[in-house]
Amino acid sequence: MSTHPQLLPPNVIPHWYAGGPVLADWRGLPPVGDRSPEEWIGATVARFGEPTLGPSTLADGTLLRDAVERDPLPWLGRDDGAPGDTGVLVKLLDAGQRLPVHVHPTRDFACRHLGCPYGKTEAWYILRADGDAAVWVGWRETVEPQRLSDMVAAQDVDGLLALMHRIPVRPGDGVLVPGGTPHAIGRGVLLVEAQEPTDQSILLERVNTTASDDEVFLGLDRDVALSAVDAEPIDDTGDLMRHVEADAIGMTPVLPVEATPFFHMDLLGPRTDVDAGFAVAVVLSGTGSVVPSGGEAVAVTAGNTLVVPASSGVWHTEGDARLLVCRPGDSWPPPLPDSRGGPA
Repeated sequence: MSTHPQLLPPNVIPHWYAGGPVLADWRGLPPVGDRSPEEWIGATVARFGEPTLGPSTLADGTLLRDAVERDPLPWLGRDDGAPGDTGVLVKLLDAGQRLPVHVHPTRDFACRHLGCPYGKTEAWYILRADGDAAVWVGWRETVEPQRLSDMVAAQDVDGLLALMHRIPVRPGDGVLVPGGTPHAIGRGVLLVEAQEPTDQSILLERVNTTASDDEVFLGLDRDVALSAVDAEPIDDTGDLMRHVEADAIGMTPVLPVEATPFFHMDLLGPRTDVDAGFAVAVVLSGTGSVVPSGGEAVAVTAGNTLVVPASSGVWHTEGDARLLVCRPGDSWPPPLPDSRGGPA
């Protein structure tokens, strides 16, 4: 395999919710439809129930998942994970409307009910935000299971949103959303999302979608699916956030330390070394090159996306390019579920 960093072809994903033109403009891509709100970057997993939609290809047309499965040591620096698993999924997301209130499982829930070692803790780094843009994260008070069940059954969306923290956002904000936390992204937000590598979403709100019960509850019994929601409030949403200015020097985490078991998300300034290991990167601004200690340098410019194999060794950027670098978390690879559904 090639040991140098590799630019990725576009991998824009259609969806039922509005968005896409802002993403295409930011990336410098040809115009896309207004229902193409996501781009999956360096993805080795697929959308839930659609196995061919989501996985990224390399420039030569090879699926990244297949390349990693074939040569895990050069790509990842280790070979003890599940075949093709890189430990992280990265997306660009253009919210052309408010996304529905939903929740993602914790690892424990996913092991017990979905036979998957990953839940879907995720995080957002805000690239653009309209003047009044906001996100909703977590309850403001305890929401007991029966109360939640009644609100979901009645589709009391105003009631759900009123119970949640509404958080205004601006470019440079990083927001951590632990598994089990109800959340929604508001209209007018463009962001980079890092997450555990699954596509497990349980919709509490479904007024804007025709999805079936199987789709909104991951094929689970409704009450089982709703048990994934953490009933406890978040006392201080500031604990879930950081703000990092675009001109930060060095390599600066954009998320609280609580994200590190799941993934790393760092703003990288010029001429700062990044340790060897698999990475997915988005070029936020400027032009320059990504220079590995092993392999060839690659020229980059704002809007580019790329993957960096572990075999590239220690690497840095030259020029004035600034990157957002996403890497697997400290607990990667997670233990696989045993036959009883729990961690092995």
